[in-house]
Amino acid sequence: MNANGEAAKAVPELLSPQNARLLLDSTEAFLFDCDGVIWKGDKLIDGVSETLDLLRSKGKKLVFVTNNSSKSRRQYAEKFNSLGIAVSEDEIFSSSFAAAMFMKVNDFPQEKKVYVIGGEGILQELQLAGFTGLGGPEDGKKTVELKSNCFFEHDKSVGAVVVGIDPYINYYKLQYGTLCIRENPGCLFIATNLDAVGHMTDLQEWPGAGCMVGAISSSTEKKPMVVGKPSTFMMDFLLQKYHINTSKMCMVGDRLDTDILFGQNAGCKTLLVLSGVTTQAILQDPSNKIQPDYYTSKVSDFLRFI
Repeated sequence: MNANGEAAKAVPELLSPQNARLLLDSTEAFLFDCDGVIWKGDKLIDGVSETLDLLRSKGKKLVFVTNNSSKSRRQYAEKFNSLGIAVSEDEIFSSSFAAAMFMKVNDFPQEKKVYVIGGEGILQELQLAGFTGLGGPEDGKKTVELKSNCFFEHDKSVGAVVVGIDPYINYYKLQYGTLCIRENPGCLFIATNLDAVGHMTDLQEWPGAGCMVGAISSSTEKKPMVVGKPSTFMMDFLLQKYHINTSKMCMVGDRLDTDILFGQNAGCKTLLVLSGVTTQAILQDPSNKIQPDYYTSKVSDFLRFI
C-alpha cells in the first residue's frame, strides 16, 4: 500500500541473464504478437529467426497471435516462409480467424451473409468456415453519389458486419456497413480489434483497425463485439489445441493495451518488447496502469541472456 492506501503497482523487471533463464524454465509456450515484435511491415526485426530457432531447440511451443486481420492464417504462413521462418498455419491465430470462429461457435446462420470492411484475410477465413462474405478490397473501388433521389441499396440478407484493418476504407463501405447494422434485424457488429495504430511499414506507424471500427460505431451508435486481443476469445482456442496451463505461457508483445493485457487477462506471464509501438517512456509514465512482468528492447535479447 502507498500513502493513500492504494495498492502499489507492480514494477516490471528488465530482462537479464538471471530472470531470462527463470522465464525460459517456467514457460512451455511462448505466444508472440507479430507487428512490431517479429517484423515491421515486410521487414524482419534483427535476430528474430535465430531466437525462434533457439526456443524451438529448447522444446518450447511457439504460437503467433496477431490482431492484424489483413491476412488469413495461410497468408501469414506464406509471409513467415518468405522471410525464412518455417511456421505452420496451425501455429497462427489471427483476428481474421477469430472473427470467423466467433460466428461459428455462436451458430451464425449459414444462409446469412457477412459484410466485410477489411482485407482479404477476413474473407478467406469466412469462406473456410462456410460463410459467404461480401465487400472487402473489391468495395474499395466503389463510389457513392450524394445527390437528390439517389437511394443507396444494401443486401437485406447480411446478418453480420465484420470490421478490421482496411487501407481502402471509403464512404461506400461506411454507408453499407452502417445500413446493414441499423436496418437489418439482429445484424451483428464484430470488430477484429481496436488497435489505434500499427506498424504497417518498417519506418512508421499507420492508423489501425480502431479507426475503422470507431467510424462504424459512431454512425450506428453501437459498440462491437471485439474478438482480437485483449479479448480472451482466441485464448479459448489455444487452450483447446495445446492443453497447456496459462501460467506456463508467456505472451510477448509490443502493445500494453492489447498484447500485455491479453496475457494478463488469461493468466499468462508477459514480456513487453520495445521494438514496436510502446516506448520505455510510455511504459514508465505514471498514468500507465498496465505493467508487464518483464520488458526488453527486442525479442533477440534472449540470445544474449540464454
